[in-house]
Amino acid sequence: MKQIKSANSPITYFVSRTGQVEWILFIHAAFVNHNMFKAQFAYFENKYNMLAVDIIGHGQSTDTQKGDTIDKMANWIFDILKAENIEKVHIVGVSLGAVLAQDFANRYPCAVSSLACFGGYDINHFDTKLKNENSARQKLMMLKALFSVTWFAKANRKISAYTSQAQNDFFAMNVLFPKKSFRFLATLNRMVNKYKTGQRNYPLLIGCGKFDIPMELEAIKAWKSSEPDCTVVLFENAGHCVNMDVPREFNKTMEEFWKGASQ
Repeated sequence: MKQIKSANSPITYFVSRTGQVEWILFIHAAFVNHNMFKAQFAYFENKYNMLAVDIIGHGQSTDTQKGDTIDKMANWIFDILKAENIEKVHIVGVSLGAVLAQDFANRYPCAVSSLACFGGYDINHFDTKLKNENSARQKLMMLKALFSVTWFAKANRKISAYTSQAQNDFFAMNVLFPKKSFRFLATLNRMVNKYKTGQRNYPLLIGCGKFDIPMELEAIKAWKSSEPDCTVVLFENAGHCVNMDVPREFNKTMEEFWKGASQ
């Protein structure tokens, strides 16, 4: 994929333009980078045009300025679409990427062909109890990182992935995450319960792995209850980052979903 530094933002993005009609946008989880989707890049390279970003503070998107915050990601991504002359995209977000994917869909619904969120929660109807539990868990993980990023990465890989290969791959990316980038996660709450979910003019797919944490399974159940028309998938032998744990099953699921969305 071609690496490009976005103009007027700290974001670096990656493009594979192979002359296909449809575009896929991949948004990665916290503490890693766009390479968490390497199995998807390889599988879909001759089937779709692909776009991926490194979230602010992650990967190659660390050249920041005062005032750059994660809640600006939707605007920066939209600017990237305009720069690349992309009218609409199928969006895939995992964990933190699922939060950013929803925020983009809230702000720019006309640019969304479909939305797929894994290991995430409904940011428009996030229960206060779950929100507090999630916040407490994040603070504990960040405390570990202040002492040692390696210690943090070792603990985080077991939460973020289920299979040993996925855990090792996650760790290799996580250990490169700079401590200073934790500050960018502080504005995540600005996206939560800010918008009301309207009528979606695109299909929604949500899911996680059956070995994800109980809070995530509860969040998916609550989301399905509030949006009964969405499609839910629970992956066997997978944890939080399902695309890394079971890439073959994940790729087949996405391919079927996108074909249905295009009909």
